Amino acid sequence: MTNRIITDEKAELILDGKTYHLPVIMGTEGEKAIDIKSLRAQTGYITMDSGFMNTGACCSSITFLDGEEGVLSYRGYGIEELAENCTFVEVSYLLDNGCLPSQEQLSNFSQMLGKYAMIHEDMIRFFDGFPPNSPPMAILSSMVNSLCSFYPDMLDNPLENIDKMAARLLSKVRTIAAFSYKKSMGQPLVYPRHDLSYCANFLNMMFDSPVKPYEVDDTVVKALNKLLILHGDHEQNCSTSTVRVVGSARVNLYASISAGINALWGPLHGGANQAVMEMLDKIHMEGGNFKKYIERAKDPNDPFRLVGFGHRVYKTHDPRARIIKKACEDVLNALNVKDPLLDIARELEAVALSDEYFIERNLYPNVDFYSGIIYRAIGIPTNMFTVMFALGRLPGWIAHWKEMWDDPDWRISRPRQIYVGHKRRPFVPIERRTGCV
Repeated sequence: MTNRIITDEKAELILDGKTYHLPVIMGTEGEKAIDIKSLRAQTGYITMDSGFMNTGACCSSITFLDGEEGVLSYRGYGIEELAENCTFVEVSYLLDNGCLPSQEQLSNFSQMLGKYAMIHEDMIRFFDGFPPNSPPMAILSSMVNSLCSFYPDMLDNPLENIDKMAARLLSKVRTIAAFSYKKSMGQPLVYPRHDLSYCANFLNMMFDSPVKPYEVDDTVVKALNKLLILHGDHEQNCSTSTVRVVGSARVNLYASISAGINALWGPLHGGANQAVMEMLDKIHMEGGNFKKYIERAKDPNDPFRLVGFGHRVYKTHDPRARIIKKACEDVLNALNVKDPLLDIARELEAVALSDEYFIERNLYPNVDFYSGIIYRAIGIPTNMFTVMFALGRLPGWIAHWKEMWDDPDWRISRPRQIYVGHKRRPFVPIERRTGCV
């Protein structure tokens, strides 16, 4: 499915009076790219593309994203239909296997998730080794990286048991995330139950306690399924590209996923919904005067920017945002929660959808704008938001790692650069050096 379609078109490049013809390839949705892999060999030139914003690093059959039209699909299925009709487990199967599961396949996959939900008891001691208030993402990354020591059966032939490895990761990362929260709260661990669904199990491990049993709410479970589905994959973003780059060195799945977690940890990537909550909370603490922040956002001399508006890829509405907003309202109504931050969020959104300044710049609410309010209502603390993002993105990372290993055009990632340092200069013995000035 990742084979490129070579068209009859050629891109013509004129350099130093010579003409070169470069192949044009096309994807199944009509996207086109100029294949420049032979450019340096033919011309001695490389291309410069800071941030790789116009560079295709691979052909992929996992996710299609059209930022201009606001379209997102997994394996050909629209994100709206998947979020409305599927569980996160179904979508995880879809991402990692290429098709929606039959009832029998879903049942078998769910049984595997239940089977591998426990983590090795020796791993529980690791939690005690982290200092109090350790960042949850640091704990998650370290624990995932350690899995290869406890489950080394995939190291010799990584693709032989990939289905088992995927189920193991999806199940154990959920348990690790819940255990890390319990440890941070000083509460006893709650072990997974075989009678609960994937998301219900996670919520129970997070919030059940000996003195106050947790009551699973179907609306909350449904909303959590949606949240995880919407974060399941998003093409070649920073963390997914990291998983591919690390994996291209033929690094095992656990280490590659650990690297992806660290990339997601960055505030410009996975920390956006946490930043949204901090912004809304600040506005609330200042009396809810959101208009002041609207004016600041429009002031070209003010570095302030409204968090949760606009997207690097989407040039129109983020298709995930509408789904998240509806889920947010459903959760708050079901739990009878009156959150003043939601009122501020609605006011900000109303302005962004009607003010020409925001419309002209395509600054519409994105997926991060309402997700934090849902997590807050559920009871998940702000420092766990990025962990939740990682839990949702996990099947996408696994799918890309697997696709990269199977790709007949695989190459180890090795970007080029343009050197701008000193020209070659003579070596100076230490007794004659003046040092850096």
